Amino acid sequence: MLIPPHWPPILVTAAVGLILLRLILSYKSILFLLSRWWRWLDDKAQVYQYFEIPRYSQTSEEAENPLYRKAVSYVASLPSLEDSDSASLFFSPARKSNDFSLSLQLGPGQTVQDSFQGARLSWSNPGGGGPPKLVLRVRRQDRTRVLRPYLQYVESVSDETEARRRDLKLFTNSTSGFDRGHVWSSVAFTHPASIDTLAMDPELKNRISNDLESFLKGRNYYHNLGRVWRRSYLLYGAPGTGKSSFAAAMARFLGYDVYDVDLTRVAGSDLQTLLARTTPKSLILIEDLDRHLAEGTVHLSEILNFMDGIFSCCGEERVMVFTMSSDDKEGGIDPAVLRPGRLDVHIHFPMCDFAAFKTLAGNYLGIKEHKLFPQVEEEFQSGARLSPAEVGEIMITNRGSPNRAIKTVIGALQHTSRSGSVTRRGEENRVGEEAGGLQFGRETTIKEFKKLYGLIKVKSRREGPPISEGMPTTPGDPYRIAKEG
Repeated sequence: MLIPPHWPPILVTAAVGLILLRLILSYKSILFLLSRWWRWLDDKAQVYQYFEIPRYSQTSEEAENPLYRKAVSYVASLPSLEDSDSASLFFSPARKSNDFSLSLQLGPGQTVQDSFQGARLSWSNPGGGGPPKLVLRVRRQDRTRVLRPYLQYVESVSDETEARRRDLKLFTNSTSGFDRGHVWSSVAFTHPASIDTLAMDPELKNRISNDLESFLKGRNYYHNLGRVWRRSYLLYGAPGTGKSSFAAAMARFLGYDVYDVDLTRVAGSDLQTLLARTTPKSLILIEDLDRHLAEGTVHLSEILNFMDGIFSCCGEERVMVFTMSSDDKEGGIDPAVLRPGRLDVHIHFPMCDFAAFKTLAGNYLGIKEHKLFPQVEEEFQSGARLSPAEVGEIMITNRGSPNRAIKTVIGALQHTSRSGSVTRRGEENRVGEEAGGLQFGRETTIKEFKKLYGLIKVKSRREGPPISEGMPTTPGDPYRIAKEG
């Protein structure tokens, strides 16, 4: 391309830039074509084996081959599919009715490349008029070394992908279904809790997340040890410290359905039936275990058999979660219940401290710093405590005014400090170790709580607009308690 000498400098610069850009693009195109040509020559020089994965079994056209479904899911997750020359694009409705998700799939006549442990593999969809199938191509020299571990890897990736995509369910047991064999009824599990949003020590959250992640990937490890692929957790602490929300967050993290066992609806002898009717990838939840044992709802021998009896070994890939509404996990409960193997991981949930308060303020009020934070920290350091549920309820009620919300929390902390109803245990949260915590003293009465929330109500009305009569209230709402008092 010749540039006329009478062109102004700006046009000359633009023309030179276009020439360089065209040369660069042409250079990249040439490199791409050369790489494809070299790959074609290499393919011709290699000896391959081809493995067909049909969608249906040879004995019945209605019986789908499980490996085909897993292979389709795995190929759809390959990054190389997005970079391929062509792919089939689909969309499906998401969990929200007004949204949809896009997905790529290997269409007829298309091929996608993959690599595993230094071996090059490829997937192709031959299409045609026959039954659907995928074809896996492996170099003959790599077949013995990588084929079996590669297919295991395909299965694991597919399972993880499906677990993230599927809708979770919440199952509850009924008293009327045992005779008919229908012991569980289910609804959609829509609890929004996640481990990231919980008001817990960051180091503790990391340890718990790593433990759950190790369990998810530990099937072969457990089997090599001769142990059932199952893990059990004890969540203990005063009411309102977030144990139920944490169980929901665990289910979200794992991608597991939740089976909520109500011991008041079932005889102890039927616990084995309940366990047998659960499915893999499930979290089995029993709340207030200490209360049920104290009241005789379930006998000790029955709960021990449910935890680790020979019948409990019939189900794998399950997480069992038990909660206790006491800060002292050993108080009033048989030590046999707490031993490893029955309860592998112990997690203590303390009353709210300043670090947890800051997390709650970020979640509920959308603030990370405030001029009143030093005063809140001073109240916590003086020994005053509230439960995370109480702090959260105050913040929800005053969410329109962060300043009023924090002042209300300060007033509640000052009242508990003056009443002397808080005792310090001074132990740090630990996983699987002895732990103490902070709790309300036993001398605190319901009448004192009503007085406390009455003060909160008066203080809030002085500093902000009154709560409208149409505002919905929930059990534990400080304004409802004040009205009832």
